[in-house]
Amino acid sequence: MEMQHSSPSPETILKIGTGFWASKVLLTAVNLQLFTRLALKQTMTAADIKDTLHLKCTDRHLFDFLDTLTGFGFLERTGLLGQAVYANSQDTDLFLDKNKPSYIGGMLEFMNNRLYANWANLEDSLVTGLPQGEARIGKNMFEDIYKDPQMLKLFIQGMTGIQMGGFIGFAEKFDFSPYKTLTDAGGSAGTLSLVVAKHQPHMSCTTLDLPPVEPIARETIDQFGLADRVKAVSGDFFTGSIPQADIVVMGNIIHDWDEEKKIVLFKKAYEALPAGGCFVAIENIIDEDRKHNLFGLMMSLNMLVETGTGFDYTFSDFKGWAQIAGFKSTAILPLAGPTSAAIAYK
Repeated sequence: MEMQHSSPSPETILKIGTGFWASKVLLTAVNLQLFTRLALKQTMTAADIKDTLHLKCTDRHLFDFLDTLTGFGFLERTGLLGQAVYANSQDTDLFLDKNKPSYIGGMLEFMNNRLYANWANLEDSLVTGLPQGEARIGKNMFEDIYKDPQMLKLFIQGMTGIQMGGFIGFAEKFDFSPYKTLTDAGGSAGTLSLVVAKHQPHMSCTTLDLPPVEPIARETIDQFGLADRVKAVSGDFFTGSIPQADIVVMGNIIHDWDEEKKIVLFKKAYEALPAGGCFVAIENIIDEDRKHNLFGLMMSLNMLVETGTGFDYTFSDFKGWAQIAGFKSTAILPLAGPTSAAIAYK
């Protein structure tokens, strides 16, 4: 039987090529806090939205903006144009209302206010091998972010949003029964420690990050009411040691660095663990065929744009670094979406 071949089509080329249009529509709506305002009012007309958000565009262009969001499923609408009434969709109401604890828009705000501009120069990074932003002129990306309280808060919100699904998956799927203590190195606001402590009542957790982050982590811990089993400490895992624990976790940390520094972090984790302990990297582990986890591949390109030398990796890469550090065995645990836990046992 003769195989049927589909005719050549430019559809995918145009869809991806204009993808930044769709991205910017959503990022702009988040930055304007459209979904948060809609959650407060339940429903709004275009005129209400225009007045509330102080927009000066024509009514027709506002209709275009709102109806594009509707077409993508981010808004629900009854009526048309001047008679239209808009409301949040189920997903945006849960995940993009800033007043809800389930808000994940911090990452989208971070993308809009920082990454979007830097990614505009991806071609330049590929040609020159240089990062964009402050790193281009020799400054450390993280040092600059940590010096700016507003940017630090946005960065932490962004990292929390993008990692929450993986953190919950880890807390639910990983076998914690042999362990009692956990250190999250580079733990930011302490979210992973809090999620683990909430799902695993026998676990005590420590979240480690640089000094400017500690007050933010303590505030988050107080909000969760888990100060008896989660504590925040300050430290630099490159210049100091990682607090000892049965489990050492790094969430979206390993990919920030070049291979030499990656191996340093593996060795630091190894030193902090007892025999039988384990090191867990929660990241967007790239599949071995390098063509399925596109989010992981694009995150690696993001490391080029942001750091110049950091990169995401496959599980085979992880196993190689774990062996160099002295770990006995490794395993991988799929968590949520593109995220997995790569595990090394001491």
